[in-house]
Amino acid sequence: MNAQHPEIRPDQSIELLKQLHILTRDGTLNQDSRRKLKQVYHLYHFIEPLLAEALAERPDIQLVDHGAGKSYLGFILYDLFFKSQAPQGCIHGIETRDELVMSSRRLADKLGFRGMRFQNLTVADSITSDRLPQRIDVVTALHACDTATDDAIRFALKKQARFIVLVPCCQAEVAAVLRKNKAQALRNSLTELWRHPIHTREFGSHATNVLRCVQLESHGYQVSVTELVGWEHSMKNELIIASYKDLPRRRPSERLAGLLHELGLEELGERFFPGQPATDTPAN
Repeated sequence: MNAQHPEIRPDQSIELLKQLHILTRDGTLNQDSRRKLKQVYHLYHFIEPLLAEALAERPDIQLVDHGAGKSYLGFILYDLFFKSQAPQGCIHGIETRDELVMSSRRLADKLGFRGMRFQNLTVADSITSDRLPQRIDVVTALHACDTATDDAIRFALKKQARFIVLVPCCQAEVAAVLRKNKAQALRNSLTELWRHPIHTREFGSHATNVLRCVQLESHGYQVSVTELVGWEHSMKNELIIASYKDLPRRRPSERLAGLLHELGLEELGERFFPGQPATDTPAN
């Protein structure tokens, strides 16, 4: 523990904590920064076991963080885990704002975090980009807005990622389709769940995450959903963690198709595409 601040873990970079505004410029902790630090550790609590499991298989683990922003998550993961436990590993931050990509590169150089890479790419473009390795172990997407979360899922499925960690936000596509198809769906009493505009927005957001979870299950993943308590960046704090277990795909695929049909969302079938049938050879 840090003698001055027992909340700070051993070997944590004080300079990084200052850059992330968890510590003040003079190295002190106030009530707000203690809350931020608690949030950091809360998120790390969920991701660290996944990194450890991936590391047990190979030393050069690869993590891609989509919609990285200032790469807050990537820097924390590198500082707490990669720096000491996986020095051969690499974290790739994907972000479209060039000024944030450049500032992240400068900070990584300043801190000597050699295993961090930052790319100016959309999530969709990253799926086919040759700037990223073919094999990815962990995919994260925290508050990647609207369909960017689904693009991150598509990326993870294409790369056959072992673990996927999502905190979705600002999802509007499903709500828009529910709203558009409301008139012809009114004969179904289920439509009462989203008849009023505020319910359309809320139910659309909920339905989006349900569809994502079932989709991941249809690709052989085991999915858990929990709450990311107290995360200050967004009111959306649903945490979805998917671990590839090569589970049977047929039943989840049928449930996914059934949900899309019952909700009148068949036109989104390409976005929420199911996995291969159980008779097919599973992905490695």
